[in-house]
Amino acid sequence: MIYPNNLEKPYKIGVTATSEGFTKDTDINRLERGIRHFKEMGYPVIETSNVRTNIKGRSSDGATRAKELMDLVKNSDVRVIFAVSGGNYLVEMLPYLDYELIRSNPTWIQGYSDTTGLTFTITTNLDIATISGGNFSNFGMDKWHSSLDKNIRILEGANISQESFELFQDGFTKKITGLEGFELEKKVEWKNLYPINTQASEIYMSGRALGGNLDVLLTLVGTKYDKTKEFIDKYKQDGIVWFLESYDLNSEALTRGLWQLREAGWFEYAKGFIFGRPAMYDSFIDATYEEVVMSVLGQFDIPIILDADIGHKPPQIAMINGAMVKITSRDGKGNITFERR
Repeated sequence: MIYPNNLEKPYKIGVTATSEGFTKDTDINRLERGIRHFKEMGYPVIETSNVRTNIKGRSSDGATRAKELMDLVKNSDVRVIFAVSGGNYLVEMLPYLDYELIRSNPTWIQGYSDTTGLTFTITTNLDIATISGGNFSNFGMDKWHSSLDKNIRILEGANISQESFELFQDGFTKKITGLEGFELEKKVEWKNLYPINTQASEIYMSGRALGGNLDVLLTLVGTKYDKTKEFIDKYKQDGIVWFLESYDLNSEALTRGLWQLREAGWFEYAKGFIFGRPAMYDSFIDATYEEVVMSVLGQFDIPIILDADIGHKPPQIAMINGAMVKITSRDGKGNITFERR
């Protein structure tokens, strides 16, 4: 596994719009505050030309978005590249990426939600670690949440322990200034689903971390960018710990989606599953998230955790795609530690 160089001064941070760009005043305020935050920390930000554009959910066409990203990858002064935001159309840029250029210039690339199309593809196709964590907009809140500080420490090279948080934001909130922090209102409670015939109250899993947003992963499966089977086969001795979260999959779509990935062989060497809190979820048949997950994945008889601090309901733990991970969950609380080997 290739780990890009650590973020350190005087190197720079790049930000680009791999899907949507920003045009609203609140989003621009947040963008500029994030740039100022990093400048004050000693990390100047290079912003590509498509960050402040948005036409029907796209900052620019797929070829342009790929070029903007490649310009940052080629820049030896840039150590980290953030997607400014998520969206729906990142996959349009995948055919235009220069994968050999990325391979020869490994750079930390971070984002979540739609950005999974980039982070997962780079890790499984090129054996380069990426970060599934906040998009750049997360760093534009006026006062950073502790999760963001830990995220930066990880990019700087620290293999720190990330603990579950006390409270989370349950859904999307309207921004007035754009500088608002998370509205933390509900208690964080990780839920352990035990393997069959296991009574232990604590779940422990370890292996090589891989995953992201399920909605996007289901778009990638079976395409020429799907090198998942080759990746997991290479690391079968380590086993795979899958971290997954969904945006708006209902029970029926979630069932079909997990079944599709299972039958495609993605979970062949799974050592455990950890699911983030879904952004939106409903069911026509009154099936709970737990019931759906167990109906498809229960046959593996391995640890499963639900409602972890991953994904669309912040705060979120920064997950290193491709790194070795150790996860412990007990009494509603958890711990995640990565090792870069």
